Amino acid sequence: MAKAIRSIKKQVPDKHQEQADALADIVTALADNRDAIMTTMDILKNLHEMGALHAISAALQKRNDIGYIAVQQIDQPGMHNIIKNAMNTMKFLGSVNADELQKLLNGVSNGFTNMNESIEKNEERSLWQLSKTMRTPEAKAAIGSMTAFMQGLGEGFLDKKHSDH
Repeated sequence: MAKAIRSIKKQVPDKHQEQADALADIVTALADNRDAIMTTMDILKNLHEMGALHAISAALQKRNDIGYIAVQQIDQPGMHNIIKNAMNTMKFLGSVNADELQKLLNGVSNGFTNMNESIEKNEERSLWQLSKTMRTPEAKAAIGSMTAFMQGLGEGFLDKKHSDH
């Protein structure tokens, strides 16, 4: 028959053994992730060389003061408008068809190019030349687009006016 267990001795590792185990785990992790650690070290070196780490450290030490100043700046009426305008701009850009916006921006770019060429040549156009230009397909397309734009803009203004009442 087996002998009865009367006492259990719990083995508690000493401090030196715990440190040795922890160090072995760290060395293993370093070896397993060598590429990532070397890349991180390069990033830290570059940040240190350009002074960014010092700036980040100083900002972290003064984080309460910086936070207080930031909240004061954000709490000004002008900032409220900037934040609202930014949100409305993002909402607007999200609602615009990307292809239509690209077409418009290309047209604006071409218009600036033509305008600058005309300014550089110091061209003076007579009323007769202007009226001939207004009959070109490009000018008709631009004028038609602008009148359609103004009509839509006016509808937007009238809808807002009616919804306010």
